[in-house]
Amino acid sequence: MSTTPTPPFQSALLAGALAGTTVDLSLFPLDTLKTRLQSSAGFFPSGGFSGIYRGIGSALVGSAPGAAFFFCTYETTRGLLLGPHGNRVPEAAASMAAASLGEVAACAVRVPTEVVKQRAQAGMHGGSSRAALGAILSRRSTHGLGAVWRELYRGWGITVFREVPFTVIQFPLWEAMKSWRRKRKGGGDKAGRHVPAPESALFGSVAGAVSAAATTPLDVLKTRVMLSKDRVSVAQVFGTMVKDEGLRPFFAGIAPRVTWISLGGAIFLGSYQWAINTMTSI
Repeated sequence: MSTTPTPPFQSALLAGALAGTTVDLSLFPLDTLKTRLQSSAGFFPSGGFSGIYRGIGSALVGSAPGAAFFFCTYETTRGLLLGPHGNRVPEAAASMAAASLGEVAACAVRVPTEVVKQRAQAGMHGGSSRAALGAILSRRSTHGLGAVWRELYRGWGITVFREVPFTVIQFPLWEAMKSWRRKRKGGGDKAGRHVPAPESALFGSVAGAVSAAATTPLDVLKTRVMLSKDRVSVAQVFGTMVKDEGLRPFFAGIAPRVTWISLGGAIFLGSYQWAINTMTSI
């Protein structure tokens, strides 16, 4: 029987929005460095260490709604699968399924903002989110509205393909560590069912680091697809990389990615837990 509480929809919405904005603002420079390391143009031609806040405008626009979509879907789905007494399906399976659906929902917002952000980070279109978005929207006059839509959602498939395995690893680990901590504390009352935010942050950091390392090759493929001048398939990018560059580039940026997501996991899940604990204790 699971003792994990399911927060109300409104709490998940507000806490998710806060967590997404907090983590993206605080760790944006590391994300920029990771993107430039993975770019096929190379680190320094893509901007090196200069202008590490390029693209932050698009990140700000997408952070709150993307994270809010994720946590609303995650908490609602997980609560339905576990049932009121936590005995419908195993908790790990419920966390995996809920996290997968949550990522698909979040990608509806995340992918367009990620496309714009990464092009600005890599110095394309003058290195600004506004110019990158303008270049995409300008395709409407020559290629039609469908072309704009396809460009904004370029890399949708690989993004979902990367995020689902990531969350299938991260969230069951996070929930399992929280459950272990609750059992160690022996708390059965309502107030004791939520772990403190600092502990949730630590567990989020560990879970994030493991997930980030395991999914780095998928992240590299996503970056290459999004930064390509022409539309290319994941299979084309994969084949070209293996043929021309070997396997090593698939782990490009692994150090900043693991560092960024480990810190991000602590900030993201720690701030989320703090907000949930605060709102549910009122």
